[in-house]
Amino acid sequence: MNKPFSQACENNKQPILTILTQVFSSKKHVLEIGSGTGQHASFFAQHLTHLTWQTSDLLINHEGINLWLEESKCPNIKSPIVIDLNNVCAATLTNLPINVIDGIYTANTLHIISWPLVVNFFHDIAKHITSKANVCIYGPFNYQGKFTSQSNANFDLWLKARDVNSGIRDIEAVLSLANEVGLKLTDDHEMPANNRLLVFSKT
Repeated sequence: MNKPFSQACENNKQPILTILTQVFSSKKHVLEIGSGTGQHASFFAQHLTHLTWQTSDLLINHEGINLWLEESKCPNIKSPIVIDLNNVCAATLTNLPINVIDGIYTANTLHIISWPLVVNFFHDIAKHITSKANVCIYGPFNYQGKFTSQSNANFDLWLKARDVNSGIRDIEAVLSLANEVGLKLTDDHEMPANNRLLVFSKT
């Protein structure tokens, strides 16, 4: 298998790292939901050497993630575990040390998965992170029901054409879900290519 590659990951990794360096400065165990190609994990772990970076994804993506991890040779990065948002509670209980995860990172996931899985992300994942944990979510969002750019509007059409259940989410709906599980928005960072990086803190 050839190592998977995402140009978007290559483009946004440094701006994201700049923020994660601050947010995760005192964290010890970060769980990445939806590690995708593994590029972000291998890059961030190399620069955030004080913490353990736990990758996760559906099993189909594990081989590609492991190729990136093997190349990086970072001792603080962990091989991917299976986390399926259709059944995240059981998977998390089986594979993760409870009350250890003090950081969550996910990129370009909420607009890919269905809304019920977005609900599962917040309601189930939040049960297994420590108090004062930070949750960082990268991707595009709508504000007051409107796209922030024409490119995002076009992207949303493309998403829905491939999967009617996907699409760019309204920030207000996301914040409502977060509030339900005790996650408070602390920062909303403007990022390249009309994306955002939302930072939450668990109360």
